[in-house]
Amino acid sequence: MYLALYRKWRPSTFDEVYGQPHITETLKKEVASGKISHAYLFTGSRGTGKTSCAKILAKAVNCPNAVDGNPCNECEICRGIDNGSLTDVVEMDAASNNGVEEIRTLRDEIVYAPTVAKYRVYIIDEVHMLSSSAFNAFLKTLEEPPEHAIFILATTDVHKVLPTILSRCQRFDFRRVSASDIIKRLKYVAEKENVTLTDDAANLIAGVADGGMRDALSLLDRCFAISDNIDSGVVSSAAGVTSNENLFRFSGFIAGGDFKSALLLVSELYSGYCDISVLANRLLDHFRNIMVAKSVNNCSDLIICSEEELTAYKNRAKEISMSKILECIEILSQFNYSVREASNKRILLETAIIKMCGVKDTAAYAAAPAESQEKQTFQIKPEAKPAPVPDSQPAKEQTGPRTAPSQDAGNAPAAEAQAPAPAESSLSDEASYPDGPFSLWPEIKEQLKKYDMALFAVLSSTDAIIKNGKIVIFTNNPGLKEYILKNNYASALKNAITDITGREMKAAISVTGGEQKTEEKPQENTDSSPLSNLLSKIKEFNE
Repeated sequence: MYLALYRKWRPSTFDEVYGQPHITETLKKEVASGKISHAYLFTGSRGTGKTSCAKILAKAVNCPNAVDGNPCNECEICRGIDNGSLTDVVEMDAASNNGVEEIRTLRDEIVYAPTVAKYRVYIIDEVHMLSSSAFNAFLKTLEEPPEHAIFILATTDVHKVLPTILSRCQRFDFRRVSASDIIKRLKYVAEKENVTLTDDAANLIAGVADGGMRDALSLLDRCFAISDNIDSGVVSSAAGVTSNENLFRFSGFIAGGDFKSALLLVSELYSGYCDISVLANRLLDHFRNIMVAKSVNNCSDLIICSEEELTAYKNRAKEISMSKILECIEILSQFNYSVREASNKRILLETAIIKMCGVKDTAAYAAAPAESQEKQTFQIKPEAKPAPVPDSQPAKEQTGPRTAPSQDAGNAPAAEAQAPAPAESSLSDEASYPDGPFSLWPEIKEQLKKYDMALFAVLSSTDAIIKNGKIVIFTNNPGLKEYILKNNYASALKNAITDITGREMKAAISVTGGEQKTEEKPQENTDSSPLSNLLSKIKEFNE
């Protein structure tokens, strides 16, 4: 049977443990001097060597041929511990044996002397999973065990371990393994396995592993199944992550405000192999590296990458201001927080990218390069507020669709007055729907399933009314305007409306912010009406 790399290349002595010298040196000295504690607690994140050090310690305290605190790995006791045949060393998983009965059984067995070894060693993994009653049953035994017993507890969540347990143990905190140590180990294993591993691939694996040696070796194992010549492309395919080259493309698009190219790149990666959450984390690390390159002159020790990539980070840092970098980091951090409960991660990432590109209104969309914009007859635009009607002039009914204002809201009436009326309305007067709730909107949303399921999901909770012959879509999502403005989504909505209504209709987005989704009637200006003036004079005369 094939043996996984993380098991095959598990360290067998303290000297082979990577990244934990503060722990291994202490344990070696304790074993060499014979000053061994009765209880140890190993804590740290996954894949940092807790269980490996526990097994090495179990061998070292029992090995008759130990050298400088390291086991010989050749005697009968060392081989028995490695293959699990020695009954004097017991490994127990607290996640599946967390009840008080298991602890009572352990307490009854511990009184018996070891059969072969010098000590009976109990390795309890994930000890934080023990129940409160099990912890209480374990306290007395842990505090005063027989002289021939040693407990080694391991956990990834030390804050869940009772303080009464912590105070009875000698605690060792395992750090995340540095990227440089992971890279050294990966290259060593690859060389022994007769596999070629490029520097870029080793850097990428170390970045994905995030300080976990076991995760790094497991990913290298997956790469072995793909090719014997492992480069960054093989790692990207095996891990479902994007390459550093694509990350630099992203930051370049964001620096230039080219959100269309950035969204196309998201679509390309999403349709391939890339996981959205992993992509966002990689982008966050990428902007962190840009921030470091911009703020620290000699940053080679803070950014684990090749010489070429380090130069690229420094060049990119010159193109983006620090405020922009910090804004992108904040947006991506907010995305990572929000994506946990999201049903469509892609939409949230696209919204985050649009924010990072600096798009704040639809004017940016109009200015953005889009080859198919001129051909698009259907546009989604935010609803313009009606101009106030002067007292001396009666309001004229608008018969055609309004043109998009080129000025701000305060100049909208003047701009509209100068704009020529379209030659033909997209909806004739005799076919107009009356102002008010739009009864066909649920059917239009159902029709969207035929064209774009993602857009259907976004609009599924929206309502719509008819106002001046135009469909007004109500939403409390402020990012919907920018999201729907992309050509493919606007086209899908246009086709769904045409299928149900039989004609083309204008549409607009109105962000409600939780307000009631009904059209408000303008309040009559009664102060200047003839009747109100007459009533006012009569009141003054009577007084």
